[in-house]
Amino acid sequence: MRFLYTLLIYLALPLIALRLMWRARRQREYLQHVGERFGFYDDASAPGPWLWVHAVSVGETRAAEPLISALQQRYPQHRILLTHMTPTGRATSMALFGDRVTRCYLPYDYPGAVARFLDRFQPAAGVLMETEVWPNLIHAAASRDIPLYLVNARLSERSLRGYQRTGILAREAMRGFRAIAAQSEGDAARLQTLGAQQVSVTGNLKFDLEVPAQQIEQGKALRQTLGTRPVLLAASTREGEEALLLDAVQRAGLRDALLVIVPRHPQRFDEVAGLIAARGLHLQRRSALDPIAADTAVLLGDSMGEMFIYYAACDVVLMGGSFLPYGAHSLIEPCALGRPVIIGPSTYNFAEAAEAAVAAGAALRVDDLAEALALALQLAADPARARRMGEAGVIFTAAHRGATQRVLALIQPKESIS
Repeated sequence: MRFLYTLLIYLALPLIALRLMWRARRQREYLQHVGERFGFYDDASAPGPWLWVHAVSVGETRAAEPLISALQQRYPQHRILLTHMTPTGRATSMALFGDRVTRCYLPYDYPGAVARFLDRFQPAAGVLMETEVWPNLIHAAASRDIPLYLVNARLSERSLRGYQRTGILAREAMRGFRAIAAQSEGDAARLQTLGAQQVSVTGNLKFDLEVPAQQIEQGKALRQTLGTRPVLLAASTREGEEALLLDAVQRAGLRDALLVIVPRHPQRFDEVAGLIAARGLHLQRRSALDPIAADTAVLLGDSMGEMFIYYAACDVVLMGGSFLPYGAHSLIEPCALGRPVIIGPSTYNFAEAAEAAVAAGAALRVDDLAEALALALQLAADPARARRMGEAGVIFTAAHRGATQRVLALIQPKESIS
């Protein structure tokens, strides 16, 4: 099966190259460091020994932050190699870690490319975040006796059905991990159905995120410049959601509130600005750093690495990715800051966390964005109710901390394994 898989990805190589170029039309950074995607790296990089953490994009990189800090404290003699698949993930790691880590792209899952990667860095252990299952990479690590760990692992029913269609290929890959740290009991059960062994339930690393004090202060300063206007934040919105939200705004109005929209992907900033302008709503862009005018209806959050600033500046959060079938983005961060959160019907990526937040009174679930906007305006007009939800969010997130230490206990670099 792995042979057939490898043959297929070789046949798909022209399509992969075309996809890179297509993505580069919107985000030129996809044309940078292309050699790394095929296992060619700068030999001038500092020597190891290395502990390798793979975080595909922004969400995984942020989730890895507490674990990387813990690894650096426990294994100070090792350097951290942080790999990504997207430019936004790479940019996020630069903002979070600076020179504390070495970063590069993980190569595509071609045997020669993954061999060059592993031979170049020879990691003492590899930590793959969330749901990264690459058969050739896992096989090559096993052949070099490099222990691999799948941590903060999650697997939805939808993803399980997809992996099951690959038959024995996914089962063999899952068995290549030294240990798997699942976010929840449900994730653990689905991973075991797929053939995973040595599965532990450790919780979600995102609950252990340290709130950046500097960004919180910047958020408070931004909030003061907005006066008494309620601030509604549509966070990490995905394609199609902004248009539905703006249509709801046109029908219902904002009642003097300020709507802040922060698209999930930076290559869509200009597109979303066009959607706002097309509806005749007064728009300002965060990147301009101009004072927010009293008649501005929408502030476009077109800046990178400032999500906590927006959370600290707002009164209510509408969680993007949950109002169309994208599976939602993490609501843990706004809950930790004491912000009431409104989610839509699609939360399969964070099913357990979303259900727990609703049960705790920290979040409310609605059917669509029109209902979400109406509820957000109600919460903004009822500070006592919003405060109760915010307090419930702080308690909810505090109760779920501790995943980092549980995951750390599973990871044993190669030299430490007897």
